[in-house]
Amino acid sequence: MQTRAPAEPDVREFEATVAAVTDGETGCAVVLDRTYFYAESGGQPADRGTLAGVPVTDVQAGDEGVVHHLAADADLSPGDEVAGVIDDEFRTYCTRAHTASHLLYGAGRRLLDGLGYGGFDIDAEKVRVDLATTTDIDDSVLVELERLTNRAVWDSRPVSWEEVPVEAARDREAVAFNTKTEEGVMSGADTVRLVEVEDWDVAACGGTHVRNTREIGPVEILGRSNPGEGLTRVEFAVGPSAIDRRATVRRAARDAARDLDTNVTALDEAVTALRAERDDLASEVAAYKSEVLGARLGALPTVERDGAVWRVGTVADFGPNEVGEAAQERVGDGVD
Repeated sequence: MQTRAPAEPDVREFEATVAAVTDGETGCAVVLDRTYFYAESGGQPADRGTLAGVPVTDVQAGDEGVVHHLAADADLSPGDEVAGVIDDEFRTYCTRAHTASHLLYGAGRRLLDGLGYGGFDIDAEKVRVDLATTTDIDDSVLVELERLTNRAVWDSRPVSWEEVPVEAARDREAVAFNTKTEEGVMSGADTVRLVEVEDWDVAACGGTHVRNTREIGPVEILGRSNPGEGLTRVEFAVGPSAIDRRATVRRAARDAARDLDTNVTALDEAVTALRAERDDLASEVAAYKSEVLGARLGALPTVERDGAVWRVGTVADFGPNEVGEAAQERVGDGVD
């Protein structure tokens, strides 16, 4: 028995019959005749909630079915009828975040060369997608990935899913496969579950998804990193954390614009001008320092030794390398 969560992601409460109960380290592990709890897989964490009023600490898929690990002994026996309640806030977050990863990948299809899917994970604060591509994902590409992803949210694209024969799915060039992270989607199965965002993306996926992209809300890209050769990891936030992040970035941009006496849209020009001014000042300072150092070297007392005239003394406020290089230049110029 597999979880019904991917097929019916809107269900939050259900009743089921206990099929098996075993003792756990802190509570018990329960298998039901049916469940809507999502079992951890494919980068999406297990659902939270309660079963028979007892908190569910973990949900895993095993040979015996979907196993619900409870925080305490629920005094259950096979045949008992129980009520399951899924944490609505966490499920909704995971569902939105998972679908947002499809939108990001769809944006990648439009921007990146040789795109492949390298991994995916959701945690409480952010989502990460590992992209295999020959394109250098620099800051400008990140901005465009974010823009296209949020545009797909705004466009209110329908999201659908269906089971299709494995070979038929493989024959569709547009289908993105990630058999490494989507455990159970392909292994030993005759069919594969395809999730399609209308005119945007289609992928083999066993997670939970919204029915329309407008349910996702704002998506804010947090940054990128390199998790391995040929991969770029893009991390993003969805929902409240995305809103908070966006406010932080906007506040910082406005503060910087105010300090530079400009507006946010002209901030890049102001920074470019400030950098040029800094470089000019650095060149002037270097010239003045060279002038001062040369004067101090020239003012040192001289001594004659073995037919040569030497200047002897110390020069403060300059590093030994600076003094040595300046002295060499004076010798090279025929100066004592």
